[in-house]
Amino acid sequence: MTPEHFALLEEARRSLPEGFKVEISGDTIVVMVGPSGIHQRNLLVVRRQFDAHAPLELLPSENTDLVSPHVGKSRNPDLTYLPGDALETAANQVPAELAAVAVELVSPSNPENDWVGKVRDYPLMGIPLYLLVDARQRTVTLFSRPDGSRYHRREDVDFGETLRIPEPFGFELVTTGLLPY
Repeated sequence: MTPEHFALLEEARRSLPEGFKVEISGDTIVVMVGPSGIHQRNLLVVRRQFDAHAPLELLPSENTDLVSPHVGKSRNPDLTYLPGDALETAANQVPAELAAVAVELVSPSNPENDWVGKVRDYPLMGIPLYLLVDARQRTVTLFSRPDGSRYHRREDVDFGETLRIPEPFGFELVTTGLLPY
């Protein structure tokens, strides 16, 4: 994708009304409505654990656009951790390769976006860890070890089990507090 083509899609994305979460994946603009209470609660359960183990130089950010114009991607994870200086901007966009992790809670209305599109896009964008919480299936999945084209490791646990989150966080994610849809 050319930078001009990406800029045109980005302009279309910015022209949409407030209150929508919008992402770009190739030639596709993905529009989502606001999240449910269970979604927000599950995100908080996960975020509190990451907050307790995040290195001081990484700050949490919810709904920040992670952009990779060179691969034609702009994604907006539910939660990410970024170097503090990356957030010293008035814009809501940061280079995707600065993200230490992307955390997504599967949308019940469009699960393919999280399970297919983002599993494809995040390693292309240089995001080292992708944590996927699926309250429909009562599972948590961690994708890791990207090579620039795909993730080489996948670990799955059911709600109620723990999942090892690697460095730079280095902790056991406890999933007992997560609620199903």
